[in-house]
Amino acid sequence: MKYFCLCLLILNIQACSPNADESYRSGYDDGYAEGYKTACKIESSPIKGDWQNEHYSKGYSDGQLDGAAKGVSAFHADNCKASVYH
Repeated sequence: MKYFCLCLLILNIQACSPNADESYRSGYDDGYAEGYKTACKIESSPIKGDWQNEHYSKGYSDGQLDGAAKGVSAFHADNCKASVYH
């Protein structure tokens, strides 16, 4: 019975925690928005900032580079928008 309860507890914890892909995507989205808004000189909004999660941090870094590139392009085209879609 103890083994069964322990297995249920572990499964429940794993089901509630985000997986690597979700963490990466969340970080990418936050980084993209931050990079875009910085390049376009738009005020930033709060982000999740889960810096202890390696997948989130990697996604944030990748997204920030992509967002900044898009923002620089939009800035030079005088086409910066406060709403960010990629």
